[in-house]
Amino acid sequence: MAVVTSTVGELPRRQSTGALVWKRFRHNRAAMIALGFIVLQVLIALFANLIAPYDPIKGIYLDTYQFPSSKHLLGTDDLGRDVLSRIIFGARISYGIGILSQFILVLIGVPIGALSGLIGGWFDYMVMRLIDVLSSLPMIMFYILLLIALRGGFGNMILTMALTGWIGVARLVRGQVLSLKQTDYVRAARAMGGNTRHIFLTHLVRNSLTPVIVSMALGVPGAMFAEAGLSFLGLGIAPPEPSWGQMIGIYQTYIQSFWHLSVFPAIVLALTMFAWIALGEGLQKALDPSMRS
Repeated sequence: MAVVTSTVGELPRRQSTGALVWKRFRHNRAAMIALGFIVLQVLIALFANLIAPYDPIKGIYLDTYQFPSSKHLLGTDDLGRDVLSRIIFGARISYGIGILSQFILVLIGVPIGALSGLIGGWFDYMVMRLIDVLSSLPMIMFYILLLIALRGGFGNMILTMALTGWIGVARLVRGQVLSLKQTDYVRAARAMGGNTRHIFLTHLVRNSLTPVIVSMALGVPGAMFAEAGLSFLGLGIAPPEPSWGQMIGIYQTYIQSFWHLSVFPAIVLALTMFAWIALGEGLQKALDPSMRS
C-alpha cells in the first residue's frame, strides 16, 4: 500500500494593522512625495543653524535690496538680511505653530468628545451647546480679538488656535463613540465583565483615532495658513523673528519693485500647504481602504 504524504507549509503570518496601513500608504505616489518633502522641511527647520548661510536677524547694510544672485540665492531685504536664511528659520515658526496647535487641540478635543459620547445625558447636552455657541463665532475675528488682548507671540498664537480648534475634533470623536457604542464587540466586552474604563480606552477611544489622525494632518496647513494670515495683519510673530506670513505681509507693497521679498516665502508656504493636504488625503485612503480607487 502506497503511503501518501503531504507537506503543509506554514500559514502566512498575519500582518499588523500598522504594516497594512503603511503598505497602502506607500503605494500612493503623491502622498509619499509629500511625506518626503515634509520630512525634508522638518530637518531643515531643526538644523537651521547649520544650514542657513547667514544670520536671519543681523543684516549686511551694504547688501540691501539685492536681487537673487550667487552670493544671496534668494536676494536680501531692506535691512540686508538674507531671504533664504529667513525662510529657513521661518520654517521653525510655521511648523511649530502648525504641529503644536494640532497636538494641543487633540489633547483637549478627544477626551471631551469621547466622554460626551460615552456619558450622554446632561453632560452631552452641555458640551454640544458649548460647541454650538463657539461654532457660531466668526473664527478670524475671534483670533484677532484674542491676539490683540494677548499681544501676539508664538505661544499666544498656539493658545488662540487651540481654544477654538478642539471643537471639530470633539464633534468628530463624539460621533465615532456614539456609533461604536452600538457595535457587537463593545456589547460583548460589557457582557464579559469589562469595566467602563477598559471599554472607554481600549475600544472607544482607540477606534476613534483614525479620523482624528487624518484631521490632524489636514489641520496643520490650516494652522499654518492662519498664522500666515495673522502675521500678515501684524498680529502674529513680531519682527525681527522671521515668519513666512510676516515676510509676505511686510513686503507686499514691494511686489512690483522687489518681487523676491514676498514671492519666495509665498511659494514655500503654498508648496508646504499642498504637501500637507496630499499627506492627509494619503493617510485617509490608507486608513480607510474603501476609499481607494
